[in-house]
Amino acid sequence: MSGSQGEGTTARVPDFFIIGHPKCGTTALHAMLKVHPQIYMPDVKEPQFFASDLRVPDPARPHADTMSYDEYLALFANAVAEAQPGARIIALLREPASFVRSLHLQLLQNRSENEPDLRKALALEEQRREGRALTTLAASQPLLLQYTQRARYVEQLRRYHAAFPREQVLVLIYEDFRAENEQTVRTVQRFLGVDDTLPLETVQANETVRRRVGLDDAMFAAAYGEGALAPVKKAIKLATPRSLRRGAFRALQRNAVFGAPEEPDEGFMLELRRRFKSEVQELSEYLDRDLVALWGYESV
Repeated sequence: MSGSQGEGTTARVPDFFIIGHPKCGTTALHAMLKVHPQIYMPDVKEPQFFASDLRVPDPARPHADTMSYDEYLALFANAVAEAQPGARIIALLREPASFVRSLHLQLLQNRSENEPDLRKALALEEQRREGRALTTLAASQPLLLQYTQRARYVEQLRRYHAAFPREQVLVLIYEDFRAENEQTVRTVQRFLGVDDTLPLETVQANETVRRRVGLDDAMFAAAYGEGALAPVKKAIKLATPRSLRRGAFRALQRNAVFGAPEEPDEGFMLELRRRFKSEVQELSEYLDRDLVALWGYESV
């Protein structure tokens, strides 16, 4: 996610980026910053211009994969200002085991993943790294389903610190954002140099849900006309506006397909925490903060 601040007369280039992983609070932070009068966020929340390796094909945005730099900057055409001396980076990090579980559910929801068992999905990482056992949506982006690679937080932060001074990189912890929502957003506002005294309305977005795979597949086939249902879809398309079709499908999908996630397998979650403990210890040292205690890794 990227945004800009202030007012002026020159074409706008984004001067801050939110680089947190999915399911780490980035959508809620985006929504809370978007309403600030000194901050501009484009309507396209995740242009992914600088993350081509993680793009997921979207039927609603068929040309997203071929976006030019000028088209990317055009998203900010309604916000003009003096360029800032350097981009500011806002990173959101989440306890690795819960992040991986939540990401798996998210990718099941958007049909990038088709293995509902997290243990089996992680076991497929090596095959998928070689381009095998991929879904149609993930076929051109095999890194999308490399769950454990996403949790290499120190390695990822070092890349940003190599390119930007440390004072231009703000690292936030998802659990702090959840527990102290307003205080965390005020910290971001001060980091961006905008007014941090305006009223705030807390936002919770993109909550984790469970996808009923078989039912969703059947509904998707009906909505998008796969196989024998293609003639039905064509007839509906001729008679119904596109926006109405899409809205109806998404409403039905929300109500029938998605529900509260099942309770996690605590035994497997413990295995994951053991797997990630060294990463958490390294991150604690790197950020000079005891995340081992915060994330409950002392006894793992």
